[in-house]
Amino acid sequence: MTKTQSKQFARALPDGLSANDLKQMYEAMVMTREYDDRGFKLQRQGRIGFYAGSLGEEACQIGTAFALEQRDWVFSSYRQAGVALHRGVPLQTMMNNLFGNAQDLAEGKQMPVHYTSRHNHFLSISSVIGTQIIQGAGCAIAAKSRGDDSVVITYFGDGATSSNDFHSGMNFAATFKAPCIFVLVNNQFAISVPVNKQTAVEVLADKAKAYGMPGIQVDGNDILAVYHATKEAVERGRKGEGPTFLELKTYRVGPHSSSDDPTRYRSQAETDQWLAQDPILRFQSVLKSYDLWDETYEAELRERIQNQINAAVKLAESVPQPAWETLFTEVYSYETQVLADQKKAVLENEQGLELTNEGEFPL
Repeated sequence: MTKTQSKQFARALPDGLSANDLKQMYEAMVMTREYDDRGFKLQRQGRIGFYAGSLGEEACQIGTAFALEQRDWVFSSYRQAGVALHRGVPLQTMMNNLFGNAQDLAEGKQMPVHYTSRHNHFLSISSVIGTQIIQGAGCAIAAKSRGDDSVVITYFGDGATSSNDFHSGMNFAATFKAPCIFVLVNNQFAISVPVNKQTAVEVLADKAKAYGMPGIQVDGNDILAVYHATKEAVERGRKGEGPTFLELKTYRVGPHSSSDDPTRYRSQAETDQWLAQDPILRFQSVLKSYDLWDETYEAELRERIQNQINAAVKLAESVPQPAWETLFTEVYSYETQVLADQKKAVLENEQGLELTNEGEFPL
């Protein structure tokens, strides 16, 4: 037994987790942050059109995702790239979405950061606030009706708790005792609106009481706390005990998206306070206590991840844009006459899309 191994066994690891699990969690958090950093840089360089990141929310993503099984279903917002990566959505697939190229699964029909992977039970993201909540609740009710022991997790922000879909989704899931986990990533801002200006509830987890389900507030920057709370919620759902509402209290360190300037509505001092609770640095300290982290490991990890991202960017940028024909495919289950006429008009035009005098597509 090596010196490192003896130290690991001398101090008990967190319940249900191995040393390898802890390192996988950490590496997934670092990958999420590096991916976000590259996404914003690509947008600022004019190479992609849009990006929405999750700087400071890595523990919320990986802590919850690590508690799930592959048979479970994910209904995400546009701020859970780390969840998709952890579930096995290929990095190249996600990069293809950012560029909207011919190999993008959505063929350029979605905005960047609107990932989808049917194979990984990761449902297509919608920009509309809260729609994934009722979709997740419906999927969970369907799973229960089929006798399936999968659970469904849906992610949303604090602003979404004031949407109609939040109330409908919570109410239906609780009434049917559906195996659904509602994950509120309370990052303190609904774009530019702070929590205290969009709801009078001080602890957002208390909103669960109105629907008859457990509501638990968790330190969203503590990945182990997030993991254990999610694990308990998963077990409740599998045992038929119904839904759980988790409020993960964290902070969106970066802008809402590449279209946002957070300095216009919050102070740097406030941001600095949360930066002192960086979830990656906090978990790094945990790994150090188990002799699972050192500077050499960190440097090698960062280099490996950067190389993977560099390769994915290079390939995605080399792939051509989708052909015009794809405008008319994978939208309807059959081709309507109007769609057929539009397709014929477009494809007959050598320039691609030629507008009529009235500025409309020819029918």
